[in-house]
This record gives sequence, structure tokens and C-alpha cells, in this order.
Amino acid sequence: MADNPTSQGIGGLLDELRMSSAESTWVEFKVNNSNPQAIGEYISALSNTAVLDGRPRAYLVWGIQD
Repeated sequence: MADNPTSQGIGGLLDELRMSSAESTWVEFKVNNSNPQAIGEYISALSNTAVLDGRPRAYLVWGIQD
């Protein structure tokens, strides 16, 4: 899932991420968030767990409710 986002375009990537049954350690959905500290912590946590899970990248998507 979503290992090569450039091959499917951003629309295809978002569709694929939204179709997953739930968030994971490397995918997080947020309706909105404007707190720079919280955003930095999310990015750090997602990137660290993606590496631990053997994923080449993680995703933090705004505008989608959990």
C-alpha cells in the first residue's frame, strides 16, 4: 500500500489511504491542526514508526476525520 506514490499520482494515493480500514502507525488523519508543536510531534512519531515497520514513508493527511 502506498509504497510508490508517484506511480499513482496524489489523487490515487489519497484514495488508497482513505480506503484503509483504520489509521496505522504510519498513517494519520486529521480534520485540522494548527499547533506547530503537535504537528512536529506527529511527523516525528510517524516517521519513526514507519522506519520500524519497514515502510519507506509515513503520511499525515489533513482534511479527513479519523
